[in-house]
Amino acid sequence: MASVPPLSGIRVVEVGNYMAAPFCCMQLADLGAEVIKVEVPTTGDLVRGSAPFLDGESSTFVRLNRNKRSLALDLKDARGKELFRELIKRVDVLVENLRPGTMGDLGLGHPDLSKLNPRLIYVALSGWGQTGPYANLAGLDIMAQAMSGLMSITGEPDGPPDKAGVPVCDLVCGLYGALATMAALRVRDREGAGDFIDISLYESGVSLGIWEAGRYFATGEVPKALGSAHQSAAPYQAIRASDGYFTVGATSPPNWRAFCEVLGRPDWVTDERFADGSTRHAHRQELIEAVEDITSRQAIDHWVGLLQRAGVPCAPIQTYDQVFNDGHLAARGYFWDAPHPRLGQVRQLGSALNFERAPLRRENAGPMLGADSAAILEELGCSPDEVTSLAERGVTRLARR
Repeated sequence: MASVPPLSGIRVVEVGNYMAAPFCCMQLADLGAEVIKVEVPTTGDLVRGSAPFLDGESSTFVRLNRNKRSLALDLKDARGKELFRELIKRVDVLVENLRPGTMGDLGLGHPDLSKLNPRLIYVALSGWGQTGPYANLAGLDIMAQAMSGLMSITGEPDGPPDKAGVPVCDLVCGLYGALATMAALRVRDREGAGDFIDISLYESGVSLGIWEAGRYFATGEVPKALGSAHQSAAPYQAIRASDGYFTVGATSPPNWRAFCEVLGRPDWVTDERFADGSTRHAHRQELIEAVEDITSRQAIDHWVGLLQRAGVPCAPIQTYDQVFNDGHLAARGYFWDAPHPRLGQVRQLGSALNFERAPLRRENAGPMLGADSAAILEELGCSPDEVTSLAERGVTRLARR
């Protein structure tokens, strides 16, 4: 096994709130980068004010911002700007998700900072992108889900539009930010220069419409909501049992045959309506009605057990209390506990990345506001007296335990 995580030695500055930039930088921190989270001294990242709270600390914040350092610094103050610029000279990456133009208005936009550090990789995450007619509009995850088409295909047919249960555009934007950062680091290793990366929640959401693009550009048909059903194959959806629903994906010929055997309907294999995935999808309503006429007579565990033994892809629908206590995840060491100075051990979601050689970073829960201000400012040349003076003026904040 490698002795250090993949991004050890890379320094990242995060300037942002809520989800996209913090989630992006959480990935980079997990991979070993030193992430310095620059926060407004008065409030910090607004997620700090999001319930539920544990002894005054946001439960979400201490999970979303693990493995990071907190520098509370007023970027509107002249001395705060100077110190931020000094910090930028010493780092590899800046990730921000402020509204386009905000950093420029502060004199801290990419043209300004790249002069100080030509090797800087500047990652700008925003609702709609840095250019274009929508650029200056406010953009939150739900707006991106709405405009990207995702809400038009989420939910039951003829029902009201639904958003995904998680802020998928925010999260995917953050993942694209992390991916782009690593690609830009590779280019910088090769060519020596940094880059400016522009990623939007909107385009992140649109990029997920793979099946929808395939259908629309081929046929002109506008995709619609299908509930849990697949866009072009069947059966691939939630199926009703006597005590709830389970999911099944019997789409390949072997799986379809096995599915029919388990349900006691081998005749469906030769039924011309169900000859292949496309014809089954075309007759999906009558197929699912026939399937549920059988499956609704027995419980979820009964069907999942039979189907799994037959090799048919299937699974129960777990609630999050079940997910967070899942034995498979526990066996893989997915969850871990991170220390926090006030809360003690804080349970963390694991990373989806698993390396055979390189370890991932598992160190601290999200920091208290200004927890690392003094240390970082002294690294930038401030004396202890100046740090105290800056704190008294509100230019920085020092964490209180």
